[in-house]
Amino acid sequence: MTANTPPAPQRDVRGVISWALWDWGSAAFNTVILTFVFTVYLTESVAADPKSGSESLGLALTISGVCIALVAPVTGQRSDAGGRRKLWLAVHTALVVASTAGLFFVRDDPAYLLLGLVLISVGSVFSEFATVNYNAMLLQVSTPATIGRISGFGWGLGYFGGLIALVIVLIGFVQPEVGLFGVTSQDGLNIRVVALFAAAWFAVFALPLFFFVPEAESSGEPLRRAIFSSYVVLGKRLARMWRTERRTLGFLVASALYRDGLAAIFTFGGVIAAGTFGFTATEVVVFAITANLVAGLGAFLGGRADDRFGPKTVIMASLIGLVVVGGALVAVPGKPAFWVGGLLLAIFLGPTQSASRTFLARIATPGREGEVFGLYATTGRAVSFLGPLAFSGFIAFFGTQRAGMGGIVVILLIGLLAMLPVAAPDRSGNSDDLATTDAP
Repeated sequence: MTANTPPAPQRDVRGVISWALWDWGSAAFNTVILTFVFTVYLTESVAADPKSGSESLGLALTISGVCIALVAPVTGQRSDAGGRRKLWLAVHTALVVASTAGLFFVRDDPAYLLLGLVLISVGSVFSEFATVNYNAMLLQVSTPATIGRISGFGWGLGYFGGLIALVIVLIGFVQPEVGLFGVTSQDGLNIRVVALFAAAWFAVFALPLFFFVPEAESSGEPLRRAIFSSYVVLGKRLARMWRTERRTLGFLVASALYRDGLAAIFTFGGVIAAGTFGFTATEVVVFAITANLVAGLGAFLGGRADDRFGPKTVIMASLIGLVVVGGALVAVPGKPAFWVGGLLLAIFLGPTQSASRTFLARIATPGREGEVFGLYATTGRAVSFLGPLAFSGFIAFFGTQRAGMGGIVVILLIGLLAMLPVAAPDRSGNSDDLATTDAP
């Protein structure tokens, strides 16, 4: 074993499935709350009008992105040093569950818009903090030969978890006049109950990870109790990365750009379907179910392609597909066009996300996975204002919600171009940054 080779991880099937089930559970927040159901409810029913609601949602998520950018790398660094990844994953998961459940109190009245935006933003912040440690645990349940397919398995399971959750939401709460437990649409009760369902879904399916995936070992570095000291350590780490890990920094910057475009698709996809293409709430959920099925299959296949061709090949091919299809959706009208284009987008989303995670995992310094995934979250959030700003800005400049999709495509294209010069990782499991970069 070389100095840069990660220690042998836990490879049992039970650990892999338990790890992936967290992704299945988190889909309740990402898919049901943030993308297809509750944000649509906020912009279409709670806000005074869809245009102002969309702009307010974009602003709220921009603020949450700043919070993530400032704190995420330090939380990852400290969990590495203390060997407490699983503990902090549990804390942050619980906070996401709590903020999701709190959305039950958001009635369909403009007076409740601020409450809804605050809870959505809080959930987004702690969801990202949780994901930092969850992603870092990938190396605990995989090997260099299987990391792509296991990452793809996790993403795929997340999409299928979102699919099943959306089916339950559709037939149990959204579609019928009187849903489960006798709920109706009065005061937005049917959608508010969906928030309680999503909170319970996440809580239940997150539990196996905490029982069957072992805690990470400490990185061996002393844990600095003062938060400020953690930022000093982070600054020194970034300076060292600039000298010796130039590829890692290049990837963090490029992925920050295109991942912001991906996040914008997830956040505003349902909003665009309803506001631009005339989808009803039921049609939005039906589309979301189909899109999650397609995206899940794409993630599984992309994971296998990752192990065979490498993560950079998968990322580049997927980004090209996203830019081409997204650009077409800006110009082509009608529900059929959104169905075709939206499902094509879904095919490329999963592989891009999964391969990005494995790209970074393959080049991460052993023992610093939490820190580097914290930087992954931070660099993404450091420019996270771009997606919402491009979406809201294009709407304001061109005067139509459809133009917002054009802003998202521009961000994806910039990320694609930034990814071109980043060297592909060695798939043997060695973190050989210096061997493949021009760093001095």
